[in-house]
This record gives sequence, structure tokens and C-alpha cells, in this order.
Amino acid sequence: MVPRVVEVEAHITGTVWKIECAVGDQVEEGDTVAILESMKMEMPVEAEDAGTVSEILCEEGQAVSEGDVLIVLDD
Repeated sequence: MVPRVVEVEAHITGTVWKIECAVGDQVEEGDTVAILESMKMEMPVEAEDAGTVSEILCEEGQAVSEGDVLIVLDD
């Protein structure tokens, strides 16, 4: 069976204000995995599916664009 991979993407252009998970964490659908700051507003980034955090592709303070992959989840 092929492992399922879920990529959690930035839904807005902004700055990674806070990362709310670590590699190895179990997350559920709807859990906040990061918070982006854009135009003085904090926007939560939520997992679209449940899984285990396998990679964190951003760091706090990093500028990101809409659609950038921030977190990778797998089974």
C-alpha cells in the first residue's frame, strides 16, 4: 500500500508567525498547525486531514506565498 501524504499549504501570502506542531506529532483534521500573519491579522492554518507531521518546511518569521507547502503529513 502506498503511504498517503497530505501537504498543508498557506492559504494567504504572509509571514509564519508561529508553528503549532513538531515532527512526529499526531494531528486531526481541523487542528491548527501554524499561524500566519498578514496585514496585522493572525490567520490559523488548519490540517485538512488527520496524520503524523513528517516534515515542517517553514520556520517562524519566514515570508510565504499563497499555495506554499508549510507542513507535510503522512499516515
